[in-house]
Amino acid sequence: MNRHLQQLLVSAAAALSVASANATIATVFNSIPIGTAHFNATVAAAAGVVSSDTLSGLAAGASIVRADYTITKNDSSTLFPGTYGAMTGEVVDISPSGSGPGIGAVGSGIKFAFSTPVNALGFEVGDWGTCCQPSALYIAFDSGAPIQVGLSSAFGDVFFNSAAEVFVAAFDDSGDFSTVQFWGDGFGEFLVAGGTVRYALLEQGSLPGGKVPEPGSLALACLGLAGLAAARRRKNA
Repeated sequence: MNRHLQQLLVSAAAALSVASANATIATVFNSIPIGTAHFNATVAAAAGVVSSDTLSGLAAGASIVRADYTITKNDSSTLFPGTYGAMTGEVVDISPSGSGPGIGAVGSGIKFAFSTPVNALGFEVGDWGTCCQPSALYIAFDSGAPIQVGLSSAFGDVFFNSAAEVFVAAFDDSGDFSTVQFWGDGFGEFLVAGGTVRYALLEQGSLPGGKVPEPGSLALACLGLAGLAAARRRKNA
């Protein structure tokens, strides 16, 4: 292979590599039934499979162990389960507290530690938007940058059908993650999370906006460049 063709092939590989690095962060915020449907549809559109777990039989303690994941408090304090409104399963108390809004409230939230990686997670949140605004909700994958999945600016502005119950979710198809953190920053408010937990592992770049080349793209590019180089050699000959 001549030096010019080598350089062309390296450039093509680099261009495809840059394209594949682009990925999508997406969120879901809606009523429980509509938000759940949106989560399921988003996963299906990315050719993924949704796993779901309705929380039940929970006991107070340092951790809640489920089949595919374990829930703990971010600050390692005790989890207190219960029920709330019409949420589809049991919930845990994550009333915000800490040193300040945003990332400063992370300690009062919860962490999901998965036995196999995920990059999509959704669940139900209750008694949110009832006081202490502004109040935001955050999800972070593997302690990465917080993704804001909801914001309440005034009493009741995030209610659906007059109920303080919502479904929130986040997707990050830039990679695979083993832990996901969730917290709120409305200091002084009561907040619970749980219900039915939904999760999935999507192919990198599979969400709308993600740019990952098809499996054969690099090979096709190389073949095309090789053909151009061969044609150039014949012309020069």
